[in-house]
Amino acid sequence: MSFMQSPPSGKQPPRPLPDLSDMRHDDWVERWLPRSWGPYARLCRLDRPVGTWLTLLPCLAALVQAAEGWPTLWRLFIFSLGALLMRGIGCTLNDIFDRDLDHQVERTRFRPLTSGQITLRNALYFLFGQFAVCALLLFAINEYSRWMAVALVPIVIIYPLCKRFTYWPQIVLGIGFNWGMLMAWSDTQNHIPLAAVAMWVGAVLWQVGYDSIYAYVDVRDDLKVGVKSTAMRFAERGKLWISGFYVATFALWLYGGLALGHHAGYFVVLALIGAHFVWQMMVFDLARPDRNFMLFRSNMTAGVMLIVATLLGTLL
Repeated sequence: MSFMQSPPSGKQPPRPLPDLSDMRHDDWVERWLPRSWGPYARLCRLDRPVGTWLTLLPCLAALVQAAEGWPTLWRLFIFSLGALLMRGIGCTLNDIFDRDLDHQVERTRFRPLTSGQITLRNALYFLFGQFAVCALLLFAINEYSRWMAVALVPIVIIYPLCKRFTYWPQIVLGIGFNWGMLMAWSDTQNHIPLAAVAMWVGAVLWQVGYDSIYAYVDVRDDLKVGVKSTAMRFAERGKLWISGFYVATFALWLYGGLALGHHAGYFVVLALIGAHFVWQMMVFDLARPDRNFMLFRSNMTAGVMLIVATLLGTLL
């Protein structure tokens, strides 16, 4: 039976799906922020930090590699703030483009723009404000990296539209969300070696893999509203496809470590990352959106392990 089809008549219906809405009204935003600020915090996903961490962690690993050890505190601050802002900009743009679709999707129906908590005009003002703060960060990086940052802007803008015409929006997402890895090298070393590009491509493919797991949470609603994702492209072969992306990620990170001359500690932790990928594929279940959401979040562990690997590979 297809995971996108209803069960045949006469068979027991599937258990009710849990509420996977990504807007919670009993969290720190509700308790601590002024009521007028809450919708803006939710619009840029301050209440959902997983995406920010998944953007930042590979970038921090690249900073370690580029610095051949500990990056400067200033550079850590600038790149961390950049990751937070660019993820917020991406989420704001996504909600602006999808404001007429999100109310039809179980997980996104309470988002501030689609539910009327924020007007389109105010969302646009907020978007331009985030861009303005990002523009200030350009003064803190070198000229090479400024041009890299400018090149990122169209990628961030294009991504929310991709699901309307391609089954592969996750590739554009991976390119944009991991762009900071390349900028870590351009700002630290003023050049981007082939090994750094390999690490970045590995992170892009890793994101295609884990975001495909996430896409299976929404696949029924996506079919209803007419948007595309890798989950719809992979269908019942999702485990095979995602496993392939994870294998490619492991191979590229292995090559990157070898080409950069990392010490043995890097490869020990990389083996643990590989084991984590294997565990994900053993647990992954097309018909269990709640479990798939948990697996998506577990990739923060892989990101932390990548940082540990680069520290061991450069410092020991």
